[in-house]
Amino acid sequence: MIGPEEIRNQALKWWKPLLQSEITGEPFFPRIIDRVGKVKSGHVTERFEQLQQEIEMLYRYSKSQTGSGYLVKTAGRNFRRTGSHELPDAVIFETVDDYVSFTNRKKEWKAFLSNYSIIVTAIPSLKPWALQNCLWLTDRGINWNDVLKVCQYFIQTPRPDLYLRQLPIEIHTKFIEENTALVQSLLDFLLPDHIRSATQKRFAERFFLRYDEPLIRIRFLDKKQKPDHGYSDISIPFSDFEKFELPAINVMITENKMNFLTLPPVKSTMAIWSGGGFNISSLKNVTWFQHKNIYYWGDIDEHGFQILQQLRSYYSHTKSVMMDRETFGLFYAYAVDGVRVKSENLNLLTEEENIFFQFLKSLDSKNRLEQEKIPQIYVDNVLRNCIDEIFY
Repeated sequence: MIGPEEIRNQALKWWKPLLQSEITGEPFFPRIIDRVGKVKSGHVTERFEQLQQEIEMLYRYSKSQTGSGYLVKTAGRNFRRTGSHELPDAVIFETVDDYVSFTNRKKEWKAFLSNYSIIVTAIPSLKPWALQNCLWLTDRGINWNDVLKVCQYFIQTPRPDLYLRQLPIEIHTKFIEENTALVQSLLDFLLPDHIRSATQKRFAERFFLRYDEPLIRIRFLDKKQKPDHGYSDISIPFSDFEKFELPAINVMITENKMNFLTLPPVKSTMAIWSGGGFNISSLKNVTWFQHKNIYYWGDIDEHGFQILQQLRSYYSHTKSVMMDRETFGLFYAYAVDGVRVKSENLNLLTEEENIFFQFLKSLDSKNRLEQEKIPQIYVDNVLRNCIDEIFY
């Protein structure tokens, strides 16, 4: 026989559908649980006392005893040995009040009704969002009036280009940070055409706000091509770098910061360091790279070739530097064990690079030569030849 706890567990599964029915205007009650447990003849004769206790427990928490909750519907049953018995056959919730009382959801239901009214009164177009995200509306800790102030501001100014604390909204400066998931969900629905990047999870970067951008470091290896300010080594935000086309013909990208700092003077060349490793992705939107000679110098290991592959997916004309079998062989004494990667084939490598990549994968050990272990004199000579410019 079904008990009050099992009834509650089943009833709680109706919570979200109930909220959605309130939004759509579809009737939800009465609601019936018709599988309350089949009583067999043996139950009446062999475990009558236990059956009676189960039935008493069922009635104890019913509407007839408590004034609200479920009703117990009975039906007559005839058994050959014991005759006719009136037994529970179904449980019925007649109204929403009965339901929220029994499931202890009165406060959440009240909050839902109030919050839904606030939302659709302020921004009627949010009704479909509320239908899909109705559980948000039951949270009594959310200040919906302030949340909607944020939404209304972004509707009017979808690309603010301000820092969060600069937004002219009558809320405290930490409010959006404390409610990021909710506000983001709302703005994704309201402003689908004003999302900077659908894969970007950080709020400021997603919705065209200013933020503390990471910096890209630039060295001008040609003294004659320094910018007007005369500095040879500067750092600027990535967004500025994307617009900051420089006269250099060649762009040298290194994985290691110290190697970047020790690159020698080279005519018509600038060097950049974007943070190392897979931070190379931050360079994918530098459109003026398309008409520059791009060189990448990374570690000689499986990850190094993965990064080269990634850079080539943005700029197919990228050339690798000192990532070859000859360099590896010359300084093999400095090789160490490197982390393996799952990739078996990197389709943007040249034939020679791919053969070397497969060779590194075939090694049982010492499959990694870090670029900082390559002597500086060797680096200078290689750069002189591969970039085909003169030192001075």
